[in-house]
Amino acid sequence: MTTHPPKHPLKTAAWLLDHAQDADVRVLDCRYALSDPLVGRVAFLAGHVPGAAYADLETDLSGPVQPGGAGGRHPLPDPDLLAGWLGRVGIGNDSVVVCYDDPSTGQGFYAARAWWLLRWLGHTQVFVLDGGWPAWQAAGGAVSTDDATHAPTTFTPRVQPDMIATAQDVQDRAPGTVLIDSRAPARYRGEVEPIDRKAGHIPGAVNRDWSGVLDGAGHWRSPEVLGVHLNAGAAPTITYCGSGVSATPNLLARELAGVPLGPDNRLYAGSWSDWISDDTRPVATG
Repeated sequence: MTTHPPKHPLKTAAWLLDHAQDADVRVLDCRYALSDPLVGRVAFLAGHVPGAAYADLETDLSGPVQPGGAGGRHPLPDPDLLAGWLGRVGIGNDSVVVCYDDPSTGQGFYAARAWWLLRWLGHTQVFVLDGGWPAWQAAGGAVSTDDATHAPTTFTPRVQPDMIATAQDVQDRAPGTVLIDSRAPARYRGEVEPIDRKAGHIPGAVNRDWSGVLDGAGHWRSPEVLGVHLNAGAAPTITYCGSGVSATPNLLARELAGVPLGPDNRLYAGSWSDWISDDTRPVATG
């Protein structure tokens, strides 16, 4: 198990107020809504952190959906294409990147998706804004409607394959590995399924609803509370959700609780929607 302390993955609104204009700081606005793909972009156009670039879940933070559903509803983007987009919005390998969304909407997991993707590309100077857009506003942060003007640069990816688990890895996981399902309890139990064609969960998975990582104000809970929420101790974990998006807050929470992203804290990127693309894979309910 990795024992070196991870870099703290959060930044406060106070920090961003002090550093938003630093030459090496870049901000990604990741607001989005699965129910209406235009909500986030409309919110961005109405006002955002000055200098922020908009990161769209579908077009920037995901790859194309494959016929038959392999890879899930939000496949990982091609690393070189993602790196090219990062460079076009002014993010290079020396940039300090802060990602935010709006946890007050009940979907505060898009910034964690962007954070995880940059870490997957080997970028360590990437953070999530604690409290997101509401925290920025509460701190008195300026609101801009202007497009970002950062000069394009080059981002060279250094992909970290040990951060990812495949369906085969899930099936072949070693005894003692904790498989975490990050969806709402009713979806885990198979009582409802509003999105995917099958209901239930991967056999052997435990349910840790991603929303448990945040308090009522949308701020991240303490490492001690997050450790209790995940209840995995020092065991290696593989975490999934519906499509590899809402699982990422649990991965960040695991890092806050002391286990960095890597072989002991992996994402099953395709998640449930990839798992059920093969009808030979078993499904559990209850």
